[in-house]
Amino acid sequence: MSKLPKITGRDMRGVMAYPPTPALPGAERVDAVDTVDLAETERMIRNLINDGVDAIALNGTLGEMATLTLEEWKAYAACVAETVRSVDEDFPVFIGATTLNTRDTVSRMKYLADLGITGTLLGRPMWGEMVAPVMERFYRDVATAVPELAIVVYDNTAAFRGIIPRRVYKTLVELPQVVAVKYAGGASVGFRYHNDMAHTGTSFPLMSIETDWYPAWEMYGEELVGMAWSSTTAMGPGPVLELRDALQQGRMEDARWLTERLRWAHEPFLVGQDFMEFAKYNIPLEKIRVNGAGYLNVGKCRPPYTEDLVPQEHVTTTDEHVKRYLQIRTEIEQRFGKRTPKQALSQV
Repeated sequence: MSKLPKITGRDMRGVMAYPPTPALPGAERVDAVDTVDLAETERMIRNLINDGVDAIALNGTLGEMATLTLEEWKAYAACVAETVRSVDEDFPVFIGATTLNTRDTVSRMKYLADLGITGTLLGRPMWGEMVAPVMERFYRDVATAVPELAIVVYDNTAAFRGIIPRRVYKTLVELPQVVAVKYAGGASVGFRYHNDMAHTGTSFPLMSIETDWYPAWEMYGEELVGMAWSSTTAMGPGPVLELRDALQQGRMEDARWLTERLRWAHEPFLVGQDFMEFAKYNIPLEKIRVNGAGYLNVGKCRPPYTEDLVPQEHVTTTDEHVKRYLQIRTEIEQRFGKRTPKQALSQV
């Protein structure tokens, strides 16, 4: 009998954090080797788990899957696996395994399974745009090859050259390995989201970004949209976790206020102004804001997507976004109180 993942789509609730891959000094150099800051990686994973996020996804776009060498990726994955085991061996972590072909992806997935990782954050090959039948076969093939590994499907319309066609969702529902979809930012609570959800139902969540979570929850309820994704948690997860708590506890007025404050903080950030322009500078802008917020120290970007090539106007608006986020972190803490880390709670 084939092995199956240890979690299902029905288990996916709360906030899935999407932090960067920490880099050592000099990572921006073309001749750099062994660029992953493993000490900061361990600290990052411990802090996110202890501060209360419900799952972590790594090595997507912000996680620089495309610019890590195989040796760096393996070292990073191994460090994450060891850290999670030492904190909470059942904590769900999804590590990216997206490559330009099925065989390399399967090879990386098998490595993750051997490490005992929960699952993979998985986009799709994009050298040639994948039409629906090719996409369906790709996800069937990888799920069959590594059946014990859960899959969070990575839907990035810019990176993967288009949306996931509706017929593909019908196929994904048939695969027990698929436990969630990281839905394309900004599209939540629209017609496409609604129609796609008609095919997925309660099989697994189509995860919205945290700033769209409240309206999605209000419209569809926890049964359908019980988990959101958030790279903002890498700036300090408190505000996003307060939103989670408000939604799960039915405090909808608090959830509305928290969403308004999060949206105000995001207002200057390029992603909400022009998504296709943001997609050109996604990795460096995300790292700029994470480092600026001070919760993590994730270093510079790896080539070719480096900070020095980002237009200054985009850096300026990102800096304003950071200032606003730091402001609302203080506002939210004053309103709801200082959050107690899990580790501290377990010691009481």
